[in-house]
Amino acid sequence: MVFQVRDEHGVKQWKRVDVKVEDHVHVPIFPDGLSPESYEEYLQEYLAKIAMEKLPQSRPLWEIHLIKYPTSNAAGTVVFKLHHALGDGFSLMGALFNCLRRADNPSLPLTFPSSKQGLISSDSNNRRSSIFKRVTDILSMFINTTSDFAWSILKSSFVEDDWTPIRAGNEGVEFRPITISTVTFSLDQIKQIKDKLGGTINDVITGIIFYGTRLYMQNLGPPGSSNSHSTALVLLNTRIINSRSIVGTINDVITGIIFYGTRLYMQNLGPPGSSNSHSTALVLLNTRIINNYQMSLKEMMNKPDSKSPWGNQFIFLHVSIPDSADAEMTTAQYVHSTLKNTSMAITNMIGPMEQMSLADHPIRGLYFMVVGAPQSLAVTIVSYMGKLRVAVGAEKGFINEKLYISCLENAFTRIFRAAVCSP
Repeated sequence: MVFQVRDEHGVKQWKRVDVKVEDHVHVPIFPDGLSPESYEEYLQEYLAKIAMEKLPQSRPLWEIHLIKYPTSNAAGTVVFKLHHALGDGFSLMGALFNCLRRADNPSLPLTFPSSKQGLISSDSNNRRSSIFKRVTDILSMFINTTSDFAWSILKSSFVEDDWTPIRAGNEGVEFRPITISTVTFSLDQIKQIKDKLGGTINDVITGIIFYGTRLYMQNLGPPGSSNSHSTALVLLNTRIINSRSIVGTINDVITGIIFYGTRLYMQNLGPPGSSNSHSTALVLLNTRIINNYQMSLKEMMNKPDSKSPWGNQFIFLHVSIPDSADAEMTTAQYVHSTLKNTSMAITNMIGPMEQMSLADHPIRGLYFMVVGAPQSLAVTIVSYMGKLRVAVGAEKGFINEKLYISCLENAFTRIFRAAVCSP
């Protein structure tokens, strides 16, 4: 395995290292003869402990923790602790899924819920056929995009959320102990709400989290605190998720190759330091939805009023070619300030529909959590075997995690009754 280190001049270099498994695999020892509920408390304390510990910089940044004690949820627990430098959440979880097998038939691949969009209704087609409607849609999209982009710059630089029961606004919150709690919802019931109200499953679960968070703020904050200015950083996946694995798009790979090759070319032909010059690329993004190229061409040739008319439909992006010297620090500062100025972070991913197994041991449930962020509250969501597991990472001593979980359950019950049970 190769590992990145700094030489005597402070320049990062790749160094080959030998991996000693005993340095990365940990088996904690708890008292014997306790009840599953007691071991659940020991597990939570252990998770809070390892969440605060930094991974040693002298070896590859990963650890595996084997907890061989039964809890109220499982006969044992496996914890993968991975540094974000190894990859983003979807890359790491995708690699994990590729290492696991289906419990019912290991020779078959895991399958994931379809992410295909539904067909556009005829009413929608009629609206889109209106030239005036299309112009206003484009203008609205441009205004909203510009506004959102400007607001994100302000949020990462100057504008902070109010101090509320979910945000203390103190410096160094990322170094404080956390608690990790989970709650499980039925994916079928989530789909029932979606079918009644429209939108997507993401819309429903995000609405539940936002509503539950407001209920929590009403319970703990002073009068009017639920109306305080609070924002959530919602992390969106832009990859293509297919039935076998979670992978990056072809555009991601090709663009990365081109950018990296361009830097190598500048290093070979330019003066020393030229590869660190400020250079940008103009990226053109096609905004058409292409389901069938041949059909699209036929429509454009034969139908003057086609939904896929001739003409350019592109968005222009001015993207900086990554600078190996300064990009890491600049990106880290931007992400840190954005997280620090917001109240909470929400991220999710799609899990397999079948039960998985690890070394022939069936996996009853799974969840993930991002630790070390400068926020008092983080929420992660993953689907697995028809269930939606919501994990809450909360600053210990500041956020009442049991009350917050109760508020999420209350929010789900209220929304389900209002959407599905009401006549």
